[in-house]
Formats: sequence, C-alpha cells, structure tokens
Amino acid sequence: MKEYEIKLGDWQRILFGEVPPEFYLEAALRIIFMYILVVFSMRKMGKRLSSHLSRNEMVATIALAAAAGIPVHTPERGLLPAVIVAFIVIIGQYLVSQRAMRSNTFERHALGQIATLVHGGYMHLGEMVKSRLSKDRVFSELRGRGYIHLGQVERLYFEANGRFSMLEATDPRPGLCVLPEFDKDFIQEQIIRRDIQVCTTCGKIKETGPYCVNCGKEEFDYAVEDSPTR
Repeated sequence: MKEYEIKLGDWQRILFGEVPPEFYLEAALRIIFMYILVVFSMRKMGKRLSSHLSRNEMVATIALAAAAGIPVHTPERGLLPAVIVAFIVIIGQYLVSQRAMRSNTFERHALGQIATLVHGGYMHLGEMVKSRLSKDRVFSELRGRGYIHLGQVERLYFEANGRFSMLEATDPRPGLCVLPEFDKDFIQEQIIRRDIQVCTTCGKIKETGPYCVNCGKEEFDYAVEDSPTR
C-alpha cells in the first residue's frame, strides 16, 4: 500500500482489509487444510518435536501465531480473518478434546499413544523405531536419571507429549551397561557378571542358542550389576 492510502479512520480497511467477502471462506478452508497438514507432519517427525505441549496444543499455538502475524505486518489484511482462524482453532481443540474423552481409539490417533521402550530390563526395538529414538538416546536418558544398566529398569515409557517416564525395578537384575564405551575405568568399577551374557543390541539376557530371542542378533556381552558403593 502507498503511504497516502493508510488512514487511521478507515475502519472498513482496518476491520475487513481489502479482500472480497469470499476470502473469509477461503481463509477458513486454508486453516483447516494447514491444521491437518501440520498434524500429519508432526506425527511423521516424531513426538520429541512437541516435548512440552501435546501435539494438538502445539499445532494450535502455531496456527494462532501465524494468524496473528499476518494482520500485524500486512496493512491490506483485515483483523477479521485472524479472528476466524482463532475461532476455528478454539472450536477444533474443543471438539478434539470432547471426542478424545469418549473414544480411546480417536485419542490414540489424534493425541498419540504411549510407547514402552524398556520392559523388564531389555529394550523394545520396534517401539523405539516407531518413536524415532536411537539406543544412545535411551541410554542417555537413563544415565541422566542415575542408572548404570538396563536391569535396574522395570519400565521406560515414551509419553504422547514426548517426555520419558520410568518405573524402577524393585529387584534389579543384571543387565546391559548403559555407560559410554569409552569410559572404561568407570565401567570396571561395576560388578561384571561373567556368568551372564546380554544382547548388546536390546539387552535381553542370553538363553539357549546363538541368537537373541528378542531381536535375533548374535552379539552378546557380559552383564553388569551395581557396585557395592552405590
């Protein structure tokens, strides 16, 4: 717009902008499309992208921020389209929440579901792949909580909002060491159980046969226990 075209008393331009009425229907259709697109994209990129907000809350925040930014920086755009977008986002969040309360299936698809990463001292590699998590990332989380090996962990969950939650084993078993391989001095301080071997890929204790019964790999290492000083 030209400078002379901007007038503080031009309420028609301030409220409605310089667009035809049909644009408001288009704006509503655009935000519905973008909402679906962003939800789909965030599901494909994994839960860590929205680690402190739920997926729907994150999408709503992005949509509201985008809607608020356009009228502020573009004089020819009115305020009403942003109001329509905000209204659609609010109603959408309400409808999603109400439906999620009535249907567990819908809640899992819309808001995500919990993944069990560690179960009884060994890892579920399939769930880790679905959650886009590496073994090093899981080990890092356990080290950050003060754990030395997988045998100390009864359950490690990856919540729908991207956070980890854990249940400690009441009766710790020997397990796969989660310490970095280069920290050999600290590893040697732990009790090495040379009578028990665990899979180096998933942490499952070796049974009969050359292959891991959980993941099918054939590489094993000695299990570790807590040192007496811990």
